[in-house]
Amino acid sequence: MRGFTLLEVLVAVLVLSIGLLGLAGLMASSLKNSHSAYQRTQATWLAYDMLDRMRANRAVALAKGYNLALGAAPGGSALAAADLSEWDTALANTLPEGDGSIDVKADRSVTIIVQWNDTRGTGGGATEQFRVDTQL
Repeated sequence: MRGFTLLEVLVAVLVLSIGLLGLAGLMASSLKNSHSAYQRTQATWLAYDMLDRMRANRAVALAKGYNLALGAAPGGSALAAADLSEWDTALANTLPEGDGSIDVKADRSVTIIVQWNDTRGTGGGATEQFRVDTQL
């Protein structure tokens, strides 16, 4: 009788430990997805921040003074250069390997792309992009 009770306790401990390992895996996955969502939120905020800056300096933006390619150094007129430099610094400081591009077309359409490395979120070293298409 005493051996049978001990066997029941060992089985209960085994079932409990498997359940706790599953819960730990669920928590790790939740943390990973939460961090990925946080980075996407930051990318969204940074893209719309640049759109607001461009709308405040609309004449220069329509003259393509804010155009910037991925990986390029910011430049342009005084206010546009300051806006681009601050935006580029914010991208680099907020997102891992953060970078961005801006393309203003002749029909006043604007495409802003924010790109970053989401290895913690996807686990595969994937580069994520957030893209905004709008009109000035």
